[in-house]
Amino acid sequence: MEFNSVSKPGDNCEPDRPAHPGVFPTCEAGKSDNQSAARTVDFPVSVVLPAGGTGERTGLQTPKQFCSFLGRPLISYTIQAFERVSWIQCIVVVVAKENMDLMTDIIQRFQHRKVRVVPGGSTRHRSICNGVLALGEGERPAADRPKVVIIHDAVRPFVEEDLLYKIAMAAKEQGAAGAIRPLVSTVIATTSEGFLDHSLERAKYRASEMPQGFTYDVIHQAYQRCSESDFDFGTECLHLALQYCGTNAKLIQGPPTLWKVTYKRDLAAAESIIKETLSRSACVITGGCAQAGTLADALQKAVGALDMELDVIPDVMGGNTRYLLKEWNFIQVSVSRSCPSEVEALLTELEAANRALLHPLVVIWVHLSASDELPIRGTEPLAIMDLASAAKLRNVLLYGIQLHQSKDAERWERSVLKVAEITSALIRERSSALVGQLLQA
Repeated sequence: MEFNSVSKPGDNCEPDRPAHPGVFPTCEAGKSDNQSAARTVDFPVSVVLPAGGTGERTGLQTPKQFCSFLGRPLISYTIQAFERVSWIQCIVVVVAKENMDLMTDIIQRFQHRKVRVVPGGSTRHRSICNGVLALGEGERPAADRPKVVIIHDAVRPFVEEDLLYKIAMAAKEQGAAGAIRPLVSTVIATTSEGFLDHSLERAKYRASEMPQGFTYDVIHQAYQRCSESDFDFGTECLHLALQYCGTNAKLIQGPPTLWKVTYKRDLAAAESIIKETLSRSACVITGGCAQAGTLADALQKAVGALDMELDVIPDVMGGNTRYLLKEWNFIQVSVSRSCPSEVEALLTELEAANRALLHPLVVIWVHLSASDELPIRGTEPLAIMDLASAAKLRNVLLYGIQLHQSKDAERWERSVLKVAEITSALIRERSSALVGQLLQA
């Protein structure tokens, strides 16, 4: 991590730790939230994602950008963060030559768009240079080249459109711009014997982060003019722009979500953040049944204490089809003794909507039975397991909960709370081990 001097030594320092992103990019690719959608960029912007690292600090054999959680490699999450920004035209991913086929497979499997893969170099700067050159290669006229190039680490998946907008606009105006964060620890220099030489005044310095933005001409010229030593040992693009183009970058304070997946524990932290984001809400489908509606209303109140929101609808027909593109979690309430045909119909609708491509969907079948009704036995649990096995192949996690309706108000309230707790836990954890199980509440 590099550090740059800034002109505001009085800034307060705040801890730079993994934080929950304000808006994690879980919406459809190419679409932005309402606030960001109001911001338009009237010049071409492209992205270079260097992803040629070996991931030595994670202690894993697989480079960290290709490590998977929730069924997807880390780099796919980062690409998605840029794909959802409508004004970004092209994303160049730079990988080691031996990983070209792997990266191409990832792009095809998760249907990423606007992405091009190019081979990297032996160092970070050589890889970024290859990405920049790919944006203007051949006889392509200047009008077809991006006005601004944003450079970002492939292992920083939580970048937000608001910051990208600020970086792009500042880069167009100043020639270069970069995100910064307060230093967490004081930087010291040591002697060759391992003793303290001196320390820097932390308030005067900031950590240089990603993303960084440049006009195409500035970053292209910087790489054309820099030395072999820069290529082999340098890591800071903003420094190249200053040294070889005289372009003094505009520095923009970035949010805590810019943290970089560096160590093995960071992969677990990233997975936890994504799981939390995906578990904020769910949709309860009642089938238009009054009993199911009563349970849904009770669940709606119970999960409020669990920091989760529920929408209640009778079906996913007509105007309610929007929930198929909105939610990552569904609760199908059934009062029929037949096999869960309603769940099967829901799974069919979700498959048609192709919703489980990027994130695993959770579907919970809640069977509500009368107090005098016998528990589900025989072939029905097997039917649920068969449905769950087929759904899992499509990245849909299906669970079952059986609830007996009690005439005792206090007992009924306890049962509903238990269903709410089980539901919340299943949605949050997304456990493969419990897929197809029929839990009792």
